[in-house]
Order: sequence, then structure tokens, then C-alpha cells
Amino acid sequence: MATMVALQSSMASLSISSNSFLGQRLSPPLLSTPIKLVDQPCTIEMRLKRWERKECKPNSLPILHKMHVKVGDTVKLITGHENGKIGEITRIFRHNSTVIVKGLNLKTKHMKSREQGEPGQIVKIEAPIHSSNVMLYSKEKEVASRVGHKILEDGTRVRYLIKTGEIIDSAENWKKVVKERTEKKEEASS
Repeated sequence: MATMVALQSSMASLSISSNSFLGQRLSPPLLSTPIKLVDQPCTIEMRLKRWERKECKPNSLPILHKMHVKVGDTVKLITGHENGKIGEITRIFRHNSTVIVKGLNLKTKHMKSREQGEPGQIVKIEAPIHSSNVMLYSKEKEVASRVGHKILEDGTRVRYLIKTGEIIDSAENWKKVVKERTEKKEEASS
């Protein structure tokens, strides 16, 4: 700030005419007062790491990706330390394409005590797995397969297993999943 004031005063003291620039060098006048440097706090710009960034729409909401699996699907892990294990999807996170599979990818979490006198706990929780690391699984034929989409005669669009031709999105499966969800909510509320 002080340097700007000094520069402005030195520029004001110069008398510039049209013929003063022609072939002559301008020398700034010597300053009699010393310049004080002021340390101003700089603004800190927070940057997210590459894996923390989320793609957003113009309204700042995250982009939700389409996924080949849904809640209630039976899947087989195809990579990772639990390769080949089979489980059921309990939760889906569409903004980063991850899923939680029941009983797989267990991580240890150390919980602090919430009340005085209550001991802390070590809890095993299911960590998310990227959806590209799971494959839909047929319990009847015991085979993992990629998923395909087709439209039935009544106009409904369903998913099916390419290897076996088994339809995943049947009405009975959806009724069963919805019924299980409502039972869990009722148990949690009571």
C-alpha cells in the first residue's frame, strides 16, 4: 500500500510534455522517505484433491451417474481382497458410483464413548465399493454375468443377465425388496 502511494506521488511530480519523451531518458526522482513494507494477510485458496472433486451441474448439484446395479441385487465381487465373494447390495451412492454390499468389505471403526462412563467401541462397518468392481450374479445358475436391457411385450424396460437370459427386474423381485425395506423401517422405528 505504501509503495503504491509513493509511486503515485512520484508520477504526479513528473511533468510530462510532448517533447520530453523524444530521445531522452526519464529518471524518477529520489525519494526522501523510506518505503515501509506491510505484511498483509493473503487469501488462502482451498483446493480439493483430484479424487475429492465431484462433477457438478450448473446448479451446483452433483451429477448422478447411471449404474448397472440396484438395491437388492445379488452381486459378485470381481476385484479386491474379497474377490469372488457374493453378497446383496444394501445401499447405493450415485454421485460417486459406489455401492455397499451386505457383509463384504468390512472396515474397523473406533467409536468414542458418547456419554461419560460408557466405554468406547470397535465396530466393523461395510465400506463402499466402486460399482465397476461388482458383477450381477445368478443364484440359480451360479454364474456372474454382465447386464443387458430389453423391452418386454407389455412395454416395460427390464434388465437381464446376458449369459443366462434371466430377467432381474421382475415384479415379484421388486415387491420383495419393497416389503423388506418397509419391515426394516418398522423395526428401526419401534
